[in-house]
Amino acid sequence: MAHRNPAPTVDIIIELIDRPHRPIVLIERKNPPLGWAIPGGFIDYGESAEAAAQREAEEETGLKVELVSQFQVYSDPNRDPRQHTLSVVFLATATGEPKAGDDAKGLGVFESWRVPTELCFDHDRVLQDYWRYRHYGLQPLLS
Repeated sequence: MAHRNPAPTVDIIIELIDRPHRPIVLIERKNPPLGWAIPGGFIDYGESAEAAAQREAEEETGLKVELVSQFQVYSDPNRDPRQHTLSVVFLATATGEPKAGDDAKGLGVFESWRVPTELCFDHDRVLQDYWRYRHYGLQPLLS
């Protein structure tokens, strides 16, 4: 029997620190699953998670980000309908005007009270954890 592992991915919550309320950047996916998502993607062989996060952020948003911290790892086998993935989520900051690129159909900048409801993967949970951390300093609960 062949040994199978989850595919490692990164997601990057990018705060735009040159705007009021430090809104975040979300992309509208061009490929299935369709909807809004935190920028991110697969870690390439031979690449660190940190390098993948910076690369994916720039490919999808055109922004050069500064990674602030590793936030949490999400690994529910059902988080991605395509295959079992685990995501290392990073918090990052950037300045400037993001532009949709790579596999992004569109891009939006959102404050916590304006985030779209059509989020892909487990990004609703990730963003709930992030807002709880950002506004109240509470770490995500392990489940």
